[in-house]
Amino acid sequence: MLNGDTLRQVFPDCADADDWATALDSALVRFHITTRDRVCAFLAQTSHESGHFNRLEESLFYRTPARLMAVWPKRFPSVASATPFVQNPERLANFVYARRMGNGDEASGDGFLFRGRGLIQLTGRSNYRQAGEALGLDLLGTPDRLVSKEVAALSAAWFWDSRGLNALADHDKPDDDLEDFTEITRRINGGTVGLKERLAAYKLLRSTLA
Repeated sequence: MLNGDTLRQVFPDCADADDWATALDSALVRFHITTRDRVCAFLAQTSHESGHFNRLEESLFYRTPARLMAVWPKRFPSVASATPFVQNPERLANFVYARRMGNGDEASGDGFLFRGRGLIQLTGRSNYRQAGEALGLDLLGTPDRLVSKEVAALSAAWFWDSRGLNALADHDKPDDDLEDFTEITRRINGGTVGLKERLAAYKLLRSTLA
């Protein structure tokens, strides 16, 4: 069973480690993330996505046009195109997430309403709907429930299970475990951002969890 001491040992900056351990333990059991390989891979990935379980909502506050251009080069090819969205999270979300992931157009407000929340930054109306249906929760009507520890943990475990990540985390196949871990990162992150840090957390967790 996961406990707060384990989380504090691996992630000393994790706030509310005991409460997180309780929420995570329940979610892990529900979605069959119960072997050491699965638990360690799950915690390594979700801890990185959430700043060691301290950040449950996507930050869309950007201070400079240059930063917006770096993050979304196709959306903002020039300073002039990026400037209206500086320090304006709602306008930015409604623009960059419009007509994607089941969202409506920019005027619908879906982009900001269904911005990234939870341990794996669940994003978009369709993902909120699917997670809500699987968990028996109205996440379309009450999207802020994803920033509670219980629902953040459950939604991340659901996402993990629904994307077949348990199988990739298992080490009972004669394949490349590092490539499997990298593929887990891709399915969660869309790329391999922070792969080195995720892998380091995974190794530390494996040496800590019995």
